[in-house]
Amino acid sequence: MGDWDFLYEMREAGYSDDDIMDAASSGAAPWEWDTVHFDWEGAESDRSEVAPPQSSSGAFRSRNGYPRNFLEQTDIFEDLVECAQRHFDNTGRYLQVWGELGEIFAEIHFGLCRHGTHQAGSDGTIHGKRVEVKTISPEKSNNRVSVKRQGDFEQLLIIRINEEFQFEGRIFDRSELSGETGRLMWKKFDPE
Repeated sequence: MGDWDFLYEMREAGYSDDDIMDAASSGAAPWEWDTVHFDWEGAESDRSEVAPPQSSSGAFRSRNGYPRNFLEQTDIFEDLVECAQRHFDNTGRYLQVWGELGEIFAEIHFGLCRHGTHQAGSDGTIHGKRVEVKTISPEKSNNRVSVKRQGDFEQLLIIRINEEFQFEGRIFDRSELSGETGRLMWKKFDPE
């Protein structure tokens, strides 16, 4: 059996398209999930948004030491969001760039210093803690995210993008996630 054959099994078993999409994004079948019900409104979390450290020129090092200008990165982010919105307005289809937009938003608003490309376990660090970033797109019908238990992250940063292309994010300590068994841990929350 291939790594993704469970998606065909789910279709044959009558799972919804949303459940199959969740399984594809998490890399595991529902029978391997541990569900967490989480109320976004009542959440006690670190909501502080901190811009990355920068010099007076706005330059700093991130992602394998590449020099980067914070102000330029902010302009690029705004251009990407505008482009994605224009594409949707023109075609009625979303560009599938949610993960990258979520991570750039995390860099700008939470001070995420990203790891190099394809580093497993976490996406980067914030204040010295390893952070996994998950993005909820406007096309997703629920507010549930899943992360692999084997990841070496200490915190989970959830970025939510609404249908008006507005972003919000919250950080949760790994200890707040549920899922005592299986390969995944979950976080579910309701909009504010």
